[in-house]
Amino acid sequence: MRPAISLFLAAALAAGCAQMHYGAGLVAGESSIDDVRASMGEPTAVRELDDGGEVWWYSKLPNGRENYAAHVDPDGVLVSFEQRLTREHIARLRPNESTAVDVFDTLGPPWRKFKHPLKDRESWEYPLWTTPERQTLFVDLSSDLVVREVYQLYDRDRGRGGLFFGFGFSR
Repeated sequence: MRPAISLFLAAALAAGCAQMHYGAGLVAGESSIDDVRASMGEPTAVRELDDGGEVWWYSKLPNGRENYAAHVDPDGVLVSFEQRLTREHIARLRPNESTAVDVFDTLGPPWRKFKHPLKDRESWEYPLWTTPERQTLFVDLSSDLVVREVYQLYDRDRGRGGLFFGFGFSR
């Protein structure tokens, strides 16, 4: 391959990788809400906070397996920008204590919600980046919108014969 073509392909690959880094160029304390919009586009959801600030959610679910939260203060300045589908954030959810609002504020909008046919519960589903095999987080809420169970299961389509294997906890 000619050096000019190799250089062009390397530059194109680098540009593609730079576009894949969500929130590139956003700096807490310096970036404005306009900078967030220019970098990320329109949010998936917006949550207004009691102090007048907002959290702009950017969901990359299901296949991106990430939920980004851009916390903006009342003056429109970026306070933080982070991926929320992490062990640390998931660990904040407490069965029989946390509510649906807590789940949304901690993890962001779920990929999907579904009702269990044989029990009075709704599950919120969050595909996760896990290794070596991908898993999905489920947060089960009772009809009073209180978290009853939080658990992870291996994805069905990953060569496990359609069976779920996983771990979880409840109180």
